[in-house]
Amino acid sequence: MAGTPYPEQSAKPSGLALNLCDTSPWLIASEEFNANPTPIQIAGVRTANRGFFAKLRDTEDPQQRGQIFHDYLAVTFGLHLWEQYAGKARSSLRNSYFRYLRGWEVDSNREAAAVLKSWVQSRFGIAPTYHRGRLTHNHDGMEDPRFAYDRMKGLAMTNAIFSQLDLLYEYCQYELDRRWPGQLHWELYRGTNDPEEHPVIDRRGKRESCVRLNNLVSFTSDREKAWEFGSTVWRSQIPFCKIVFFSGLLPDSLLKGEDEYLVIGGHYWVKELLF
Repeated sequence: MAGTPYPEQSAKPSGLALNLCDTSPWLIASEEFNANPTPIQIAGVRTANRGFFAKLRDTEDPQQRGQIFHDYLAVTFGLHLWEQYAGKARSSLRNSYFRYLRGWEVDSNREAAAVLKSWVQSRFGIAPTYHRGRLTHNHDGMEDPRFAYDRMKGLAMTNAIFSQLDLLYEYCQYELDRRWPGQLHWELYRGTNDPEEHPVIDRRGKRESCVRLNNLVSFTSDREKAWEFGSTVWRSQIPFCKIVFFSGLLPDSLLKGEDEYLVIGGHYWVKELLF
């Protein structure tokens, strides 16, 4: 567990952000880390699931590896047993990682999105800055009620969702390294209608700035599609180690239509593109 002062990102009044990975929160969120990224691992996940990752290493086809991932989570968390239960137990098993990713795809400001943002805060130590509007934190450490309500409502719908997301992140990192060995960044695009909502940390030139992004944000690999999501489009170099999920990771249509990537936020240098 790493802990270090990072006042802007902190969810605690003392400014101490805690996480469950081997890299400090302030570093993960910094533009310096984005320029020179190093691998991030959530504590204990690969060790506790060494058999799963060993099976992946013996499988050449990425589509088969994706099916192995689905099957492993179904058995590990009992997701395939939902029909045997009724009521809340049935719902909690059906509301798996897949449904929360689908919920993000539909609306990044609802209950499912609040759970995903809360998971990023818990594992990487970076607090959300936007949910149904810019979030505020009182001096006594109380969270913005909009985010707190959606998070609690979303967590009440499922079971062990953070552990499922831990495995999703580690599997995503495994696949990125195996499919593109040695590559550290991906050039991605983000469309926005409210660029002024993102605090500017620094500038260099007229159209290039360092902005603070929410703790979990969407990018796309398709420059043209980015314009469908906003009148302003940014281009940025995204570290592989900050990608939580990407289009094509799993053998289904999840997020494929928009070539979407879920990215851990923080301070990013972005360049505003001209149409």
